[in-house]
Amino acid sequence: MQDSILIIDDEKKINSLLARIISLEGFRVLQAFTGKEGLKILKSEDIPVVLSDVKLPDCSGVELVIEIKKLRPGSEIINLTAFGTIADGVSAMRNGAFDYITKGDDNDKIIPLIYKALEKAKMNARLQSLENRILKKYSFESMIGHSSHIRDAVSLAKKVSATDTTVLLLGETGTGKEVFAQAIHHDSPRQNKPFVAVNCSGFSPELLESELFGYKSGAFTGASKDKKGLIEEANGGTLFLDEIGEMSLDLQAKLLRVLESQTFIKVGDTQTSSVNVRIIAATNRDLQGEAEVGKFRLDLYYRLSVFSIQLPPLSHRREDILPIAQHFLAEFGAKVNRNQLSLDKAVISKLTGHHWKGNIRELKNVIERLAILSDRDVITADLLPFEFHTATAISDSMNMQLVEKMHIIKVLRYTKGNKTEASRLLGIGLTTLYRKIEEYNIES
Repeated sequence: MQDSILIIDDEKKINSLLARIISLEGFRVLQAFTGKEGLKILKSEDIPVVLSDVKLPDCSGVELVIEIKKLRPGSEIINLTAFGTIADGVSAMRNGAFDYITKGDDNDKIIPLIYKALEKAKMNARLQSLENRILKKYSFESMIGHSSHIRDAVSLAKKVSATDTTVLLLGETGTGKEVFAQAIHHDSPRQNKPFVAVNCSGFSPELLESELFGYKSGAFTGASKDKKGLIEEANGGTLFLDEIGEMSLDLQAKLLRVLESQTFIKVGDTQTSSVNVRIIAATNRDLQGEAEVGKFRLDLYYRLSVFSIQLPPLSHRREDILPIAQHFLAEFGAKVNRNQLSLDKAVISKLTGHHWKGNIRELKNVIERLAILSDRDVITADLLPFEFHTATAISDSMNMQLVEKMHIIKVLRYTKGNKTEASRLLGIGLTTLYRKIEEYNIES
């Protein structure tokens, strides 16, 4: 497909001459003789590069750059002038022009300049496409499900996203709390600033403090230079604190200061640092109950729970199980080059009837295993993990052992013998996997 170039110039001879020169390079050339005509073409045509005269009968070509950028932000504009001035050149570049050149003297530069502008325009398009994919991935519209429970949660999240209000996400493990936090951030005025997530249960109290607040050189053994904390890294954006209930009481007091005054002190420092950060916290624990018995700071609980959103477990939204499963099946099917994978009726029945203690995370893991293990396009119930099979389905313990052995062999083949990855997919510990490999005499 030919790349298009638009020429806007009221001098018809120059317009035609430029059109011939540019078309000889294989470009599709469109012509306009006024700024209004050029904008009309741009409304219906996505044109990567525009050549515009500075003096047009109905407007200034320098000011036209602003209007073109509003209409087509990814397009690049080259201003042409018969009598160049430094002031016009500076204004053109400030308005977003790619370059500003003099007619006649610079005719030999036109084609190379067009190629450079085209290269930048294509880079703009790639970046915009990437940004659109990111926004779509983290948007509320990407959330799957039509049950009233999930729609109510999404509705609340949309309302609070436009504000700077602190949000507390409540729900069982695996209900998608980080997904909601990401969506709130990307739907907020802070969307172009950092989103920083930290799991409070993954650090000791001392390490979590230095990770969150940062430290000064010499604050402790090994602190050879100053380090920014995650709060500072999230400046201007959003800090997501997952498993907030695991944070120590001492650290909770320091977090309260951030929430109340947007200030903090680095480990080993005596000076106060300021920050502009929104905090979204999440927990699967009853923070209010723990606060009432002194296991969590009551003042912090009240500060965090200014706006709480309860995320429903899968057991409360069974009508959403199948669409979510099919979404994951398409995702994992693409990864293993199996785009036609589907679930038979028996599998669907077992999936929708399962309790799902691990919620969406558990469902995702199950679908990933099914996509890996299936040798056919239609996935059958015999590939489901053991907990899905009743005693009547597999009454013989020897049959159960055979199913388990074949299951492990298939996963090991998929991971090319990587036992760490195999144990993750199987949902068992690495030591357990080694024991079963020895027990079933599986060659590895």
